[in-house]
Amino acid sequence: MKRKIRKIIILIIIAVIFYFILNNIIPLNKGTELYDGIVKVNNSNEYTKEELEKEVNLVLVNKNYGLSKDYKPKELVIPDILFTSDISREEKHVDKRIVEDLENLINSARKEGIILLGNSGYRSYETQNKIYKKRVKSEGEEMAEAYVAKPGFSEHQTGLAIDITNEENFLTQGSREAIWLEENCHKFGFIIRYPYGKEDITGIAYEPWHIRYVGKEAAKYIYENNITLEEYLGL
Repeated sequence: MKRKIRKIIILIIIAVIFYFILNNIIPLNKGTELYDGIVKVNNSNEYTKEELEKEVNLVLVNKNYGLSKDYKPKELVIPDILFTSDISREEKHVDKRIVEDLENLINSARKEGIILLGNSGYRSYETQNKIYKKRVKSEGEEMAEAYVAKPGFSEHQTGLAIDITNEENFLTQGSREAIWLEENCHKFGFIIRYPYGKEDITGIAYEPWHIRYVGKEAAKYIYENNITLEEYLGL
C-alpha cells in the first residue's frame, strides 16, 4: 500500500514538473516572455498589436526585436511643427500620443533661439524597405546597417521616433541644436536613442538627430544615468 502511495506521489511530482516546463520553458522558445510589462521577442522577432499596446512607450525595437509587416500605430497625426521640405507626407506623421510633448519640445527650443525642424517621423514597413534597399545599393550592406534599420526593425514604424534637424538640414555632433537636444529632450519624454559611445549596445552608429519617446519618467532616468533604452530595460 505504501509503495502504491509512493508511486502516485512520484507520478504527481513528475506531472507537476512537466506542466511547469510546458507553461514556462516552451513558450520562451516560441518567442514571448514578459519583462516588467515589456514583451521580449525571441524566435519570431515580432510584436503583436496587442503586445504593443501594453507598454507602448517602452517597446524595444532594434536589430533583435521587431514589428510585424502590417503594424501601424492606432492613430497617426501631423504635429504642429515645421518640417524640412524634402520629406514625404507620411513621414510628417507621428503617434498621436507623443504630439503634445513633441510640440512643446520644439516650441521650448525656439524660445531659446534654437530652431528645430522635423525631418522624418513615422515610416511604414514598405517605406523602410525602400530606404534600406536604396542605401544598400549605394553604400553596401555593412554601411547601410550602421545607420538604416532593416524593414520591421526600425523605430520609425512605431510612430514614437522622429529625426530632428536644423535650418541647414545638417544637425551634427557639437552643433547648437544637437547640444540642446541632448541636454533637454528628456524633459519632454524623449531620449537620444543612439548616443555616442553606445554603438556596441544599440547596434546603431551615433545619431544626435534621432529622438525616441519613452515617457518623462523613463527619459529622466535614462538621461541622468547616461544609459540606453536597452540598458534601462535590462536587456
